[in-house]
Amino acid sequence: MSSKTAWISSDLLLVPSNVSGNKLIISKENEVYMKVDAEPVIRQELNDYFTFTVPGAKFMPAYRNRMWDGKMRLYNAMTKQLYLGLLPYVQVFADEREYDLEITESIDTQENFSVKEANEFITSLQTSFDPRDYQLDSFVHLVRNNRGLLVSPTASGKSFIIWLLTQWYGDCKTLIIVPTTSLVHQMKSDFVEYGSDENDIHRIMSGQEKNTDCRIVVSTWQSLYKMRKDYFSQYDVVIGDECHLFKAKSLTSIMTKLIDCKYRFGFTGTLDGTQTHKLVLEGLFGRVKQFVRTRELIDQDHLASFKIKALVLKYTDEEKKLVSKMKYQDEVDFIVSNQRRNKFIQNLTLSLNGNTLLLFQFVDKHGKILYDNISKAVKGDRKVFFVYGGTDAETREKIRSITEGQENAIIIASYGTFSTGINIRNLHNIIFASPTKSRIRNLQSIGRGLRKGNKKDKATLFDIADDLRHKSKVNYTLNHFSERVKIYNEEEFEYKIYNIKL
Repeated sequence: MSSKTAWISSDLLLVPSNVSGNKLIISKENEVYMKVDAEPVIRQELNDYFTFTVPGAKFMPAYRNRMWDGKMRLYNAMTKQLYLGLLPYVQVFADEREYDLEITESIDTQENFSVKEANEFITSLQTSFDPRDYQLDSFVHLVRNNRGLLVSPTASGKSFIIWLLTQWYGDCKTLIIVPTTSLVHQMKSDFVEYGSDENDIHRIMSGQEKNTDCRIVVSTWQSLYKMRKDYFSQYDVVIGDECHLFKAKSLTSIMTKLIDCKYRFGFTGTLDGTQTHKLVLEGLFGRVKQFVRTRELIDQDHLASFKIKALVLKYTDEEKKLVSKMKYQDEVDFIVSNQRRNKFIQNLTLSLNGNTLLLFQFVDKHGKILYDNISKAVKGDRKVFFVYGGTDAETREKIRSITEGQENAIIIASYGTFSTGINIRNLHNIIFASPTKSRIRNLQSIGRGLRKGNKKDKATLFDIADDLRHKSKVNYTLNHFSERVKIYNEEEFEYKIYNIKL
């Protein structure tokens, strides 16, 4: 064996190396991966450093069947590959252990791009929209680095930042990936409003042509993730909007096929709080950065003033005893099918003034029941709409547009269709009718009510929780409510808890 070659026995195979000493050598393979080479023992450290337990893995079939250990490994010990966007973490890894780091090829940046240059460029676009300070800072940061993951709160105007990027890279073909057909429509509408020619934008959804000469392509990820690698070679810029919602395998499938795509930008309203989720997104798009928080936007009067009324429903002792013996799903079924609870939600919805968005989780056993009850009880010409996964995108857009011109409409919608990305400026009330603990769903849903409109400058969230504690046992969904309260505290939202006997 050559003195320059070493081997390490791993769980998979023996991996050769041509590096000796306390050194890591990094070479760029393409716009997706870099190769990180080092002595075997250091590569094993890297493997451990970039290995994470997947949240909820113990509930997954592959784990239960002992086909998978529940861990995600971002560093491939066999190929020595790691996502290029994780270079800053490799630098931290090396610094902490006092290892030498050698980068054989510099990573391109535009560090000299200035705020002054950005302002001059935006002025040249002759758009009627003036960027806010944080939008300008975000744009400059992304252009300087050629890639990045921007945490941009709902209603902060991230579509304008995305539009600026499409204009800056005006000689490049740009792919914008979104999670829903509604956002495909909305993105094109926003771009035209900012100043784009609608004939320069092609939309890809179910059944739509995937090949086009248009410079800007807006598509759902569902429409593209099965496409072959050669299809993606035409794109120089990729932008992922609401990228936290992409299924992990579908996201990596698309992003790892874009091997020659130099400019990569991800946008999200919120991350789910797990290290695994954050590092995968950073690896594919670039380092995470946030320039403004929701509380700041409210304080600066960019968003509507917002308060939360947490309504904790109290049940009978018999019901508490019954639920204490239930598993999680049985408890949820008990809650959403409870007639007194649904009657309470109905009365609450009808008592509110202004446009109201009522969000539910289960279509047949909850959403349709609420819609039927409220539709029958509503008085006058007050409009009531029902939106779920089976509602086509054009109908959803019509409902959104109608609501914009209404003052007292009710939208009963599933979390999946109206919690994310739908832009309703004239929304006064939001009601959480179904229990949830998802940080992303919670904050995205709140975002529906934060946009300011001509006739609206404040909004209220009614968070319905269920107290079914029996003796020392706290019910599952009440624990979920506690998680939501933690989020409200972290985001500095104003809230008050009301106990209500059903």
